[in-house]
Amino acid sequence: PADPSSPQEHGLDFQRLLDASAYKEMFRQDMIRWGEEKRHTDPGFFCRAAVEGARQPVWVVSDTRRLSDVEWFRDVYGDVVQTVRVVATEETRKRRNWVFVTGVDDAESECGLDQGVAFDWVITNDGDKVALGEQLEMLLQSLHKSL
Repeated sequence: PADPSSPQEHGLDFQRLLDASAYKEMFRQDMIRWGEEKRHTDPGFFCRAAVEGARQPVWVVSDTRRLSDVEWFRDVYGDVVQTVRVVATEETRKRRNWVFVTGVDDAESECGLDQGVAFDWVITNDGDKVALGEQLEMLLQSLHKSL
């Protein structure tokens, strides 16, 4: 059965909620509130959904937002978990049309991993394609060695 708070139940366009459009921004705070309610009831709800049916030897779980997500993966999968943080300067983010919104960008959903996590990898993405490629190549080589 569909979740009564799902995008489909509210007549929302799921694909448009995935992009960076103004459409998504209209519903962003409601989505965050819904997600918080789900996490409060069941901290592993979204983590289990992310790995359901996955059989590949390497998974990329993108866009985790909270310490509880990282802790869930580490508790369930142990030392094979590799955490990767992608960073960019505020200048770079503004050039990419990011604008800080109080109540959204300072919420746990946006900055919950700014402290408390020792990331295995920190990748800088400030627009230098060569530097980004070199960093990603090092990460991929490390993953290949661990298979």
